Amino acid sequence: MTVRLGCIADDFTGATDLANNLVRAGMRVVQLIDVPPAGSGHDVDADAVVIALKSRTVPAAEAVDASLRALAWLRSAGAEQIYFKYCSTFDSTPAGNIGPVTEALMDALGTDFTVATPAFPDNGRTVFKGHLFVGDVLLAASGMRNHPLTPMTDSNLVSVLAAQTTRPVGLVDHAVVAGGTEAIRSRIAELRANGVATAIVDAVSNDDLVRMGAALQDMPLVTAGSGLAIGLPANWGFRPSPAAARLPNPAGHRAVVSGSVSEATNGQVEEFLKSGRPAFSVDPLRIAAGEDVAGQALAFAEAHLADGPVLVYSTETPDSVRAVQGRLGAAEAGELVERTLARVAQGLVERGVRRLVVAGGETSGAVVQALGLTGLRIGPQIDPGVPWCAAALPDGETLHITLKSGNFGGPGFFTDAFALLESEEAA
Repeated sequence: MTVRLGCIADDFTGATDLANNLVRAGMRVVQLIDVPPAGSGHDVDADAVVIALKSRTVPAAEAVDASLRALAWLRSAGAEQIYFKYCSTFDSTPAGNIGPVTEALMDALGTDFTVATPAFPDNGRTVFKGHLFVGDVLLAASGMRNHPLTPMTDSNLVSVLAAQTTRPVGLVDHAVVAGGTEAIRSRIAELRANGVATAIVDAVSNDDLVRMGAALQDMPLVTAGSGLAIGLPANWGFRPSPAAARLPNPAGHRAVVSGSVSEATNGQVEEFLKSGRPAFSVDPLRIAAGEDVAGQALAFAEAHLADGPVLVYSTETPDSVRAVQGRLGAAEAGELVERTLARVAQGLVERGVRRLVVAGGETSGAVVQALGLTGLRIGPQIDPGVPWCAAALPDGETLHITLKSGNFGGPGFFTDAFALLESEEAA
């Protein structure tokens, strides 16, 4: 095995988002769930390995420790370049975790410089003059301003990252990026000479990411959202190929488990409900009151699985989320929902679900852990940033699963996902 690119992702949906772009660019990719034990798992057959952590919102010291363990494993597997992946909306707080993890990885790799760009134009995430846009609005004016754990109220990524780091942060602006690979390298050399350790890099198109990728060929560490992944595989001679995304044929019942509170997922749930398909709403207040909400959800699903897909969701408006958090506390409310939805997912698989859509980063992490999944083979893209994956269940059967970031996907994502899987089977 030759692992060209070793990737560390700070949540599970972000890991599949990154892996999806690498597959689209021609790499064969395996996603590992957390760090394998030291000395194990190096027989994985892939050009790139993505280690999925659940480190986005944990205390910074825990995030650093997990990321350094992932780095050690990837280096022992022979990874030639390291990619630290975070969300395309730069989800973080003044305490981290993007800055502290970046600096820890730099120290471990012995490098004095790296780049940072969450740009992913295919999903409407662009960076211009260091400012992050979500679609046509600045980050601070987007739905991310209401995120319950990492509210983003500053669109200037230079200042956002500077608040989390001990070293200077600079900018490679779009005029430089448009000038091509050599212009980017020249600007990087200038920033390094001036003591800058991390540079936000503008990107408003995929062409910008491709130019950037070529300029970063020899950099030990890159940090980014998933967009930069389209510009790196060509450095090793990879080209897009359908074979990189091939998965086993799907079978079994279909279901969706959604715990995201994002605007995009709210719209997807609403679209599913409008279609008249079976859906069960999980109420955290009923969970807190001691009701067996997971059991109720599974009883409901079991009666409808044959005519599925079935949706089990806990997706609310920002006002509703704040009201629940006010009564239960933000951490307690989130944990109650995560545990319940993870138990629901486990029960759905026990009842024959083998095609499963999971929406929300924290929910995806809880579900993957509850199912005992250790690795995913990355398959075809459903929407930008979201692929189908195949995983071996503990009993040896194959589960087709997609882990969707709350912010990703169009209104019809849930039904579109199953339609794509069925079309792949027919092909």
